[in-house]
Amino acid sequence: MILQQMLLKTINTKFTIKAAFLVCFISFNIINAQEIIDDETPLVEQPKDSVVNKTRIKADGVAAVVGDFIILESDLDREIAQLKAQGADLKELTRCKLFGSLLESKLYAHQAIQDSVLVNELFISQNTEQQIQGILAQTKGDMQGLLEFYKKDSEEALREEMNEINKNRYLAQEMQAKITGDIEVTPEEVRTFFNDIPKDERPTFGTELKLAQIVIIPEVTEESKQAAIDKLKEFKKDIEDNGSSFVTKAIFYSEDGSKSDGGKLPTMNRKQPRMVKEFRDVVFSMQEGEISEPFETDFGYHIVLLEKIRGQEYDVRHILLRPELTQEAIQKAKDQIDEVRTKIVDGSLTFTAAAREFSDEKETKYEGGQLVNPTTQDFNFELTRMEPELYSQIQDLKDGEISEVLQDEDRVNRIKFKILTVTDRIDDHEADFAKDYIKIKNLALQDKQVQAIAKWQKETIVDTYIKVNGEYRDCDFQSNWLKK
Repeated sequence: MILQQMLLKTINTKFTIKAAFLVCFISFNIINAQEIIDDETPLVEQPKDSVVNKTRIKADGVAAVVGDFIILESDLDREIAQLKAQGADLKELTRCKLFGSLLESKLYAHQAIQDSVLVNELFISQNTEQQIQGILAQTKGDMQGLLEFYKKDSEEALREEMNEINKNRYLAQEMQAKITGDIEVTPEEVRTFFNDIPKDERPTFGTELKLAQIVIIPEVTEESKQAAIDKLKEFKKDIEDNGSSFVTKAIFYSEDGSKSDGGKLPTMNRKQPRMVKEFRDVVFSMQEGEISEPFETDFGYHIVLLEKIRGQEYDVRHILLRPELTQEAIQKAKDQIDEVRTKIVDGSLTFTAAAREFSDEKETKYEGGQLVNPTTQDFNFELTRMEPELYSQIQDLKDGEISEVLQDEDRVNRIKFKILTVTDRIDDHEADFAKDYIKIKNLALQDKQVQAIAKWQKETIVDTYIKVNGEYRDCDFQSNWLKK
């Protein structure tokens, strides 16, 4: 959907028609059908192609079949209710368009199964649990209301259904990634793409800033590191010698998000490494049932329990301890960055030189503190697309001005201090091939991906059993769902 919106905003009609093939990712919160009822039951409603102001009194029936999947009338109604609850703007989203997106998502999921795309069941169940807990946090723990919304009698039934939803979503995402994963664009294709956009319809890019920062991280003492190691050794000894529970210790002592699940991590696979190298090296050298010695990663110190080995897959739990920071170390870091800022402001040191000499952030220090936009992989940050937290830190800065010292944190560091500056500003401007090459390249790549998806979809629809029922046969689909 993000891709579709970007293309719609920045490219002329010739290209945006293709973007419609990506509408299937509006949402994946679609309930799979459990009951099949005759789809010819009478329907009383307002004009067909409208999302809002519709009164449906039809018994739940099959709206469509796509391969092994069916879509019920209630699926569409529930999807609309969910979009409304999320505050989505439904003015431009007709019932037919939303129905088309459901057809596409089911086509992806069906083909993924045919292609034997593997599903990480543990990852799916963890995702489901996070979703449920997130919803309950927003509704003050109203589980009964959640059950009523999904028309379920028990939490177990709800989790089972949401697991199926997330599994199909995962399959659809993996299938689309498989279609587009190997697509690349050459410089010549980028140039051709750009030149094919009429000059008066070329995209306009908003104001962009180039930013630099210097980061000072409080130093962890050797005593704090050893204390964490010793604590983990105590845990290991108590579990092995006295039969204590690894799960219980993880719940009480571990310092990461997996603690609520007893330190359980997503299944690790030798062929699909997700954890950092130090973590993988330890796990893949262990025997089933073994508890590791304490080891270090950027996140802190760990011990790992290898519960099960299933071929290439490893089921693991871990306990993470992060060494304590002393007040002396925190104050020392604060004093250091205050001193660096003073030298930059009084002109005795340039920001670039200070970053290279003093910054603790390896990713930026050798570029003079210059920040890289994680989305575009260049140094430009468009104001309207900047992360809210970063925007709040630089919104009042004039070009070349040095921010006050800011206290921040990230996944690795609980406390860090930083100063920022705006090194360059580019005002609103029409796309320029030389200056905006990376952005134009991304648009060209997205356009090529859209074309690949359209081609795949056209061919796959022909080879897949698809039946669209009732009123939806009157929809003006962009794809050939009716196989006319």
